[in-house]
Amino acid sequence: MKETVSELLQSALATLQSEGTLPADQTFTPQVGNTKDKSHGDYACNIALVASKAAGCPPRKLAEALVERLPDSSAVEKVEIAGPGFINFFMSTASAFEVVNTILDNAGQYGRNNNGKGEKVQVEFVSANPTGPLHVGHGRGAAIGDCLSRLLEANGYDVTREFYYNDAGAQINNLALSVQSRVKGLTPDDENWPADGYRGDYITDVANAYLAGETVTADDREVTGKADPEDQQAIQEFAVAYLRREQDLDLKAFGVEFDVYFLESSLYEDGKVEETVERLQENGYTYEHDGAMWLKTTEFGDDKDRVMRKKDGGYTYFLPDVAYHLDKWQRGFTTVINEQGADHHSTVTRVRAGLQALSASIPKGWPDYVLHQMVMVTRSGQEVKISKRAGSYVTVRDLIDEVGRDATRFFLAARRVDSQLTFDIDLARSQTNENPVYYIQYAHARICSVLRKLKEEGVERGLNECVGDLSLLTLDEEKDLANQLAKYPELIESSAKLREPHHLTHYLRDLAGQFHTYYNAHKVLIEDTAIRDARVSLYLAVRQVIANGLDLLGVSAPDEM
Repeated sequence: MKETVSELLQSALATLQSEGTLPADQTFTPQVGNTKDKSHGDYACNIALVASKAAGCPPRKLAEALVERLPDSSAVEKVEIAGPGFINFFMSTASAFEVVNTILDNAGQYGRNNNGKGEKVQVEFVSANPTGPLHVGHGRGAAIGDCLSRLLEANGYDVTREFYYNDAGAQINNLALSVQSRVKGLTPDDENWPADGYRGDYITDVANAYLAGETVTADDREVTGKADPEDQQAIQEFAVAYLRREQDLDLKAFGVEFDVYFLESSLYEDGKVEETVERLQENGYTYEHDGAMWLKTTEFGDDKDRVMRKKDGGYTYFLPDVAYHLDKWQRGFTTVINEQGADHHSTVTRVRAGLQALSASIPKGWPDYVLHQMVMVTRSGQEVKISKRAGSYVTVRDLIDEVGRDATRFFLAARRVDSQLTFDIDLARSQTNENPVYYIQYAHARICSVLRKLKEEGVERGLNECVGDLSLLTLDEEKDLANQLAKYPELIESSAKLREPHHLTHYLRDLAGQFHTYYNAHKVLIEDTAIRDARVSLYLAVRQVIANGLDLLGVSAPDEM
């Protein structure tokens, strides 16, 4: 319907251009939006205010001229001019329910488009160090990154999901020392335990598996424990593989899979880090100071230059990040989205500066970043901080075990990424209207229950079968439901464009709320079979949109609850 209004306005604008009221050499694009107040109609447009200067007349006068030249349309019941020149459209009842047929015809494809035209997009998310179980922050990144990937695919993009393993550096060395200490019989309480060692129970699991000579299979390798307490390198290789496998199992339990697992260590093995350093040196963006090598990041907007190679010869973390992103560019990803925790904020400017210093024709502002804020987990109003397995933080697996995959995914994606999130375990477990995921799934299950009752009465209805005269749907609540359903495609488009999956959770909550209110107020299984069939068709459209939206969140749409 929004497109219909836009086309009507475009026609009126073209008429005014042909008459000379508006300049013919300018382009005028009406922005049609949903009204917040039903008394102002279904849709509103401010094109008269935008184009009044070009027309050389007051906005309201231009609005009157536009309304006079609008083509006749059965989709529009009436048009009003409000305030200084807003044009409000009241859509006819018949046109409002056309969306029901559209939804049932398109089924699982409703809301999808081909705006991306198959363009390659890489979304990197989670990218946890393989030093322990995934914590709830990683879980939020997984939920946001996977939902964003699904949204982009729904908009016609060819998405590659990538996980970057930081399997090199000081933290990996601390992991190896921790496991080696446990292999030798030490505990975290021992005075000889590594100062920066890891203390969770999972270290014991890794040590026991290493001593038992177990074989673990990670994405690209198979490692067998040597059971040698003195071979730190063997312990490190085993521990990294073991924890990569554990993280992969956690992600699969979360319903998240990746197309590519990229190892930081491969950048060193393939010489890409050294090549990056040489290229930066050749371009004149490095200098030596106090025994370290610095990168002139201030020339690209950073507040100060950054050390890229330390006095001891080791590289700071952002240098391999630059090499890694150069590799992404060389793989043909002109659009890259990095979903990371807000603690990575400082790396954004540095990585982008390093990429510009490479003079590799990489656009400024590449790659895109989506940075999420921290998660606080609560139970009975108190913060939950410790998992026995992890030792010092709540894990993703803890949440899945507590509340299930659906609630975990929904809750972690339900807030703006730049806002802190409180994960209320009690709320996520509850089967009440206060629990948004339960509330939405219950709407879907309620509709499926109606279909089962119809079948018991001998009435068979296909999930995508529109039966009945939709013009019999005359209630305001029915039209409101249809208008809400019509907003879904635009929501899918804008959520992907803005990189904000949380809009989808809010939309589904609102749709479910409207449906439950309608369901409770107006019976569907009534003796008037004509109205019954029309209402069931509306029900089926609601069911389909809920199922489509939950699928983009990676959440199930149950038939029974």
